[in-house]
Amino acid sequence: MKRDYSKFLPPAGSSEIPKRETSPLERLGWKPFFSQQTDVDAAADAPPVRVVEVHRTGLRVLGENLDTLIPPGPDATVGDWLLYDPQKPSNSKVLERRSVFERRAPGSDRKRQLIAANVDTVFIVSSCNKDFNIARLERYVALAFEAEVTPVILLTKADLCDDPHAYVKAASTISNRVLVEVLNALSEDPIAKLAPWCKSGQTVAFLGSSGVGKSTLVNALLQEGVADTAAIREDDSKGRHTTTRRQLHFTPNGCAVLDTPGMRELQLTDVEAGIADVFADIVALARRCRFSDCRHETEPGCAIQGALERSEIDPDRLARWNKLAAEERFNASTLAERKTVDKSLRKMINAIQRKNRK
Repeated sequence: MKRDYSKFLPPAGSSEIPKRETSPLERLGWKPFFSQQTDVDAAADAPPVRVVEVHRTGLRVLGENLDTLIPPGPDATVGDWLLYDPQKPSNSKVLERRSVFERRAPGSDRKRQLIAANVDTVFIVSSCNKDFNIARLERYVALAFEAEVTPVILLTKADLCDDPHAYVKAASTISNRVLVEVLNALSEDPIAKLAPWCKSGQTVAFLGSSGVGKSTLVNALLQEGVADTAAIREDDSKGRHTTTRRQLHFTPNGCAVLDTPGMRELQLTDVEAGIADVFADIVALARRCRFSDCRHETEPGCAIQGALERSEIDPDRLARWNKLAAEERFNASTLAERKTVDKSLRKMINAIQRKNRK
């Protein structure tokens, strides 16, 4: 059934709209960053539209007086802005992104997988139970830092545990640049506590593994049950996948809310800067080592080993940094190798085609 997105857009005269009347595109997240990439004279022939759903059969896009499904073609993901080509929709141009989330696709294939684009704030959701995993949270924060998106850690289901403060304390050690909020997804907490980030024209995303309450939070912000929810397994606190596709919803005040399927496997690629931001203290120590190629094991003059001996850094946190840094190097190198192979293959195919044309 075709979804009517217009009901999620606030009326032009609502009290929540600024003094200047906000256009329908602005309420979808349109900003000067995107308008600077467009030609005013060509706007009528190629109007801007935003990808609001990603299906196997295509992309659902929404614009001013336009709500349609286009076939696969553009290398686009949910949240992207396109210049819509009504004659050949698959040729619609993807505008440069303000931010993009991507990961290495699960499995043995080294291809990248786009997750979402043009997000302003990412809510990294974890629950106060056995599913809480500091290493996974660090991965999400590194992803957000690399994308230059504001990360906020949300701890749910605090009412079901004996000591939620322990989870808050652990999450707060990740970075002093990341706020940690505790809330009950089934109460009025989400609307009140998330209001500073969920304003008209803003785009927020929820990331986290299945069962932590992402869809419940989406429903709370939208004030209606548009996202399916399900109970977690009691034996290991792991959730079932209730969200099966990436989709943008719109709150009554015009904030775009992205719900994503749970991602337990998050292989990082090209996030060296994000990892460095999360582990800024360890990276700063590494720069003080005597040797630039120090492996931080037994080398003389290793600043990190010295800090360990003085109990100035957590050995478990150091181990997680080493693991993420090694994973990043491996995925980045294999991706580069894949590009080289693909380039050689294309050259060979082009040579064969030229020969056959003679």
